[in-house]
Amino acid sequence: MIRTTLVALAILINLPQFSAAQEKTIRVGIIGLDTSHVPAFTRSMNATPADPDMKGCQVIAAYPYGSRTIETSSSRIPKYTAEVKAMGVEVVDSIPELLKRVDCVLLETNDGTMHLDQAIEVFKAGKPVFIDKPVASNLAEAVAIFEAAEHFGVPMFSSSSLRYSAGPQAIRGGSIGDVLGCNTYSPASLEPSHTDLFWYGIHGVELLYTCMGTGCQSVSHTSTKDREFVVGTWDRGRIGTFHGMRNGKKSYGGTAFGSKAIAPVGKYDGYQPLVKQITAFFDSRQPPIAPQETIELYAFMEAAAESKKQGGAKVSIAEVLQRAQTQAEQLLSTRL
Repeated sequence: MIRTTLVALAILINLPQFSAAQEKTIRVGIIGLDTSHVPAFTRSMNATPADPDMKGCQVIAAYPYGSRTIETSSSRIPKYTAEVKAMGVEVVDSIPELLKRVDCVLLETNDGTMHLDQAIEVFKAGKPVFIDKPVASNLAEAVAIFEAAEHFGVPMFSSSSLRYSAGPQAIRGGSIGDVLGCNTYSPASLEPSHTDLFWYGIHGVELLYTCMGTGCQSVSHTSTKDREFVVGTWDRGRIGTFHGMRNGKKSYGGTAFGSKAIAPVGKYDGYQPLVKQITAFFDSRQPPIAPQETIELYAFMEAAAESKKQGGAKVSIAEVLQRAQTQAEQLLSTRL
């Protein structure tokens, strides 16, 4: 009755009408305050006036940790903790305390070695979760996370923000016809606790998979101190490559080769397109990316690391997935 009266008054005095989206608030919690994504995502969701694309999502609570062992991550925690507090976010002492307060979770911990255990806490609480890159520190952990999400019936997804830039989305949508091949590039700094490309090369590999889709069958890899080069052979004779860089000028991009045209992958459009996907996911609880695609792109990177160990030999995606599946079952045997 009250809402009907307010709508009627809005019409009479030419004010914006109240919508269901404006009436609801989706309470979002953050795990891990050790990445620049945290203040960026929070600013978007907590903006005043509220952005309708945020679907009523507001970050209301955060747990800071977060890596305690990777210095480049742990050293950022005090700064980002202060920044989110300034945006009205309550900082709590534990993940269980966070989960009592929120409807959905941004798992932002930069250290992928912590993601499996942190994610399982979230799954057990039944909270939909976005897991920021890298989804895990190795393929077995990544597979285990997706299997645990399925076990508990909790929706989740993971993605680099590069996926949702306009260029790769247009290519994926058919702007150049069928994608017959693609090369992408990005910075590719390494972290010893993570499979090589998981730490930062994931950005360029995510671009590659956005354009190519699934279907990679084998991978070969060449690297030097400052460069990574990976060649993937896809179904239907398609070829995709990734060039990772640690020296010289660094950027993100590539070229896609289609049945109708050849096009640049395009520039990076920042965090906002990904944040819109996350809030739409929190609203609908429908993941925008099939788990199989995310698992395969991590298998691509795992196969590249295996090829590196074997001096550049071609490595089967199916083989690394089979091995990871066995290891994932072992990881979950003591956790579920």
